[in-house]
Amino acid sequence: MTAETPFVTARGLTARAGKTVLLDAVDFDLHEGRVTALVGPSGSGKTTAALALLGEAGPGVHLMGRVTAGSVRVVDEDGITDEATGLRGRVVAYMPQHPGSALNPARRTGAVLAELARLHHSAGPAPVTEALQAAQLPTGRDTERRFPHQFSGGQRQRVALAQTLVCRPRVLVLDEPSTGLDTVTRMRLAGELAELARGGLAILLLSHDHDLVRALADHVVVLHRGRVTASGGAADALPARRPVTAARHTPRDADRPAVLDVRNLSAHLHSRGGGPVLHGVGLRLPAGACVGVAGLSGSGKTTLARCVAGLHERHRGEVLLDGRPLPVLRRRTTEQKRRVQYVWQEVRSSFDERRPVVEQVARTAVRLRGRDTGEARREAVELLGRLGLAADTVERRPGGLSGGELQRAALARAVLAAPDVLICDEITTALDAAATRAVLGELARLREEHGTALLWVSHDLELLAAVAHHIVVIDGGHVVESGTPDQVLHAPRATLTRQLVSAMDLGTAPAATDLTAPSVSGA
Repeated sequence: MTAETPFVTARGLTARAGKTVLLDAVDFDLHEGRVTALVGPSGSGKTTAALALLGEAGPGVHLMGRVTAGSVRVVDEDGITDEATGLRGRVVAYMPQHPGSALNPARRTGAVLAELARLHHSAGPAPVTEALQAAQLPTGRDTERRFPHQFSGGQRQRVALAQTLVCRPRVLVLDEPSTGLDTVTRMRLAGELAELARGGLAILLLSHDHDLVRALADHVVVLHRGRVTASGGAADALPARRPVTAARHTPRDADRPAVLDVRNLSAHLHSRGGGPVLHGVGLRLPAGACVGVAGLSGSGKTTLARCVAGLHERHRGEVLLDGRPLPVLRRRTTEQKRRVQYVWQEVRSSFDERRPVVEQVARTAVRLRGRDTGEARREAVELLGRLGLAADTVERRPGGLSGGELQRAALARAVLAAPDVLICDEITTALDAAATRAVLGELARLREEHGTALLWVSHDLELLAAVAHHIVVIDGGHVVESGTPDQVLHAPRATLTRQLVSAMDLGTAPAATDLTAPSVSGA
């Protein structure tokens, strides 16, 4: 098989869900040693096309003919072809967008990796160590003995990647692998994936992250509503990069009384022997303002958000709402729950797979604001529409929505509570540029019209600069930088902040050897 002969060929892929066309005659090839990227907005058909390689389909998706009305075949070294259903578990490894769906919550990371290595090729510690290193995770007992919930969202993404790599596949399908990763870790990931491709892997990258695609892809296929709208090199197929500029925030944001006050907050892991995750963190959130929290994956950002939301109980210090202490969630009143809402990073598990999404979104207005069912449903449909979700889309069950669509539905569910404080934990990681703009517009309206304060956790400093009046940078559970967006972006003082700023553009990021390894000290 020559270098120009595709290892995997997909032709005429077509799929439908009811009357909706998910894929319409999509073609692409995968070559050993190269990266092919499927790019498009949420719901464009990227995941459906990737699952076709395994002969799989999502709930309610009907595959036309033999593997979605087209043909998918693999050509081995002897030139023998095999149908897509023969790829499953033997040649192709697939990492889904939401790592929570790929990780067993009841099993330790090392045991799962060892079992996968034993099933696919060999036993022993070496394959586990190699997979952890390739996924940019620290090796050793501390990492291997952790359960999935003891990692941050970005770390769980890398654990899921390690599970695919330990199988030593020949084709690696990565569905939004940069979701939840900070800019430094994302840059490391780009370098590692490029190295895997140079080693002979054929990689299919599904992503809305144009920076990652530009850094990695040899060939780009752009999808929109299931159709190929462009293909070629990244420079030809993708629009020019438009950097996000810092928004201008009025001084009154910082001068208003604090609706949320966090004082000297420290937190520990729930596990036996778990060390500290946060160390004396403080921040002040005025009504109508936005405080951004940035840092590497595993630095403690999500633990801070969960403490404010009342979901992490092992903490000391004070969390005050209008100057009064907020108890943990199970002790909060209905009004306190309405006033403080939390949208977390991995949202799929928060939806009931048996009920339509719009019903679950509307339920918030019924339960927390006393709206009748009809009125709540009308509010939900209107809000979801402003976020770019059509009425027929949200009538589906969660399995029929993409990761980005569910992320916006989770945001709508929280917004319908009309909260005074909204905690946003990486809420745009699965979104393309257009969907992100819709989210930013809705949250700007919420701040302006209702005075809602935002605590925004993100790995994306550019995004935080566009929405926040103040940014806090956390490293190893400590606040290492605090200031306005202009101060943080243009005059960073902490080493980590300088690394995050320099890594914002993958094309000009520093070498991976210049950066410290990510910590697994906490979520």
